[in-house]
Amino acid sequence: MTALDATAGEPEAARPDPHERPAKSMTIGAVCKAMAQEFPDISISKIRYLEDQKLLEPRRTPGGYRLYAATDVARLRTILRMQRDEFLPLRVIRQELASGRANDSAEEPPPTLAATPERGPRRRTTVSVKGSGAMFSLEEVSEETRADPSLVLELEEYGVIKGETRGGIKYYDETEREIVRAVTELARYGVGGRNLRAFRTSADREAALLQQILAPSLRSRNVERRKEALEALENLAAVTTHLKHLLLVRDLRKIAN
Repeated sequence: MTALDATAGEPEAARPDPHERPAKSMTIGAVCKAMAQEFPDISISKIRYLEDQKLLEPRRTPGGYRLYAATDVARLRTILRMQRDEFLPLRVIRQELASGRANDSAEEPPPTLAATPERGPRRRTTVSVKGSGAMFSLEEVSEETRADPSLVLELEEYGVIKGETRGGIKYYDETEREIVRAVTELARYGVGGRNLRAFRTSADREAALLQQILAPSLRSRNVERRKEALEALENLAAVTTHLKHLLLVRDLRKIAN
């Protein structure tokens, strides 16, 4: 029996289709559109900014147009997730990418923060993207966050949240609702509004510092310059958050040891 006869009954090995087209590259506009659902604050200028920081290196056509391959898009998604979910500054993100982070997480689904049946999925609130504009009454905030109404009122008393009165009824926006949700976790350990004044004071000082750094650009009438300033503000916010985390870890290690 010939070798041909021996293999006659075996399934033919898969062969590449000569007519199959390779994965199509995407323009920067198409990439921006494809990312918008998961990252509402994405913009062409933000992607270009990441290129300027040498985090992305898309192929260029002879005419100078950017073309993003699937690997470029996966790398961009990884960068944006690290910014959004881990508050990492670009310097740290660059180190993570160099260690192969993009390859490890490219196919992972978008992470959510502490989602449980009792608490809806939490996402990072960004500077450049406003909330839906929805406002929530005290009862709605308490129901969604499982916070005691007295805790919400205590946070307002100590200036941690402010709320807005409409028609004699106090309402809170999405960010304040998430503040209440976070404090509810702390309340389990006996932390109340009076203990959070230090957080409020620290946030005020940090905001004032970042405003001082970027105020001219944020007030600019040039749309592109303002967009760049907002992106820089997001990055600076991530850097300061990372710095605070490192300082806290350093001090907690002293306590633990």
